[in-house]
Amino acid sequence: MGPGTEPSEAPGEASEGTVYLDHNATTPLAPEVARAVQDALCQAWGNPSSSHPAGRKAKELVGSARESLARMVGGRPEDIVFTSGGTEANNMVIHTACRHFQESQAGPGDSRGVPHIVTSSVEHDSIRLPLEQLVKERRAGSPGHCQASCQTAGLVSGLAEATFVPVSPRSGQAEVDDVLAAIQPTTCLVTIMLANNETGVIMPVAELSLRLRALNQQRAAEGMPRVLLHTDAAQMIGKGHVDVQELGVDYLTIVGHKFYGPRIGALYARGPGTTTPLHPLLFGGGQERNFRPGTENTPMIAGLGQAAELVSKNWEAYEAHMRDVRDYLEARLEASFGKQRIHLNSHFTGSKRLCNTSNFSILGPGLQGRRVLACCKRLLASVGAACHSEKGDRPSSILLSCGIPYEVARNALRLSVGRDTTHTDVDLAVQDLVQAVAQLDQDQAL
Repeated sequence: MGPGTEPSEAPGEASEGTVYLDHNATTPLAPEVARAVQDALCQAWGNPSSSHPAGRKAKELVGSARESLARMVGGRPEDIVFTSGGTEANNMVIHTACRHFQESQAGPGDSRGVPHIVTSSVEHDSIRLPLEQLVKERRAGSPGHCQASCQTAGLVSGLAEATFVPVSPRSGQAEVDDVLAAIQPTTCLVTIMLANNETGVIMPVAELSLRLRALNQQRAAEGMPRVLLHTDAAQMIGKGHVDVQELGVDYLTIVGHKFYGPRIGALYARGPGTTTPLHPLLFGGGQERNFRPGTENTPMIAGLGQAAELVSKNWEAYEAHMRDVRDYLEARLEASFGKQRIHLNSHFTGSKRLCNTSNFSILGPGLQGRRVLACCKRLLASVGAACHSEKGDRPSSILLSCGIPYEVARNALRLSVGRDTTHTDVDLAVQDLVQAVAQLDQDQAL
């Protein structure tokens, strides 16, 4: 079923009678992807490291998938390293940057300080938590380090510092000038997500890359370490154009289950081990050129390659369809509740956002997002990132970082449409929300 078709519901997307609008959390497997996984399970079961026919068939399949991923992001096959998912890829980049900084020291007596990493205040937990862990494990007696905003980090066993740059309440973005201002002589990595998973705001990564390139030329002349650039593209792939040459990044994280693929991922690294450093987190049998050892998960890699092929061929149609449905959703919300009662949390002046994402609050007492969803009979959605689902009615820290008032943020809902979502689905979801809010309003009045 393609973009714009009616009725909805891709195979496995949601149970009958429900409307699934949580595609930023995860997407169902595309039918073509499910077939690719099944075929590999049955026909390419050999070990890709084996030299016999069964092994060669599996190795060819892995190589074909690598080519598909490279084509999807505008890189070369040798730039793609398969991982278990986005979390591993992000951790690998942080680990690499710190280790590369340490190894670039001239010798034991040459200490220019500890490596420093710059990121934003709205990153996914797989960036934020590794850096916070570095702060938490600060070596005894080492002084902390705090930027003007005091949203920053400290020392990790004498190995790392981190700065979390606040996003602008005006744009919802990590502004390029603010990111560059956070760079220190010991900075080795800047990691800024390509699009935010809760607000959908697209970050100015390409502009940051251009400015950083000029800064790196100046730093090289002064004997300072090169600042590497990483972007987590988990939310952007399949919803918009992603080209590593245009972005100018050293690393880019790919997450399969965000674009109708399986729950594995990959890391793009520009010339891994040569142009751009890359150090393994794991050690073992030497697979993936020793960057990510372990017998390759051939069926999931095959599925990831097929998902990448679908994106390469269809992303423009996917984007146009999802934008149309998302805009229809927001129009129906305002028509049903009134513009004064709907606050669109993902609308920021001068910023672009993901084609499929709408973060909004229905204003009023007792309408916390979690309570509204609990009263819905059809709608399957979230109040924010799925990995924060246990945090009760506390507002999203992402929304608060973007300047959304506390009481508004508490009522937030994130609806993210997919390739097969239709206007009919939207009508059913909005009708469900109207019923849920009416019930909660009645309860509040009693």
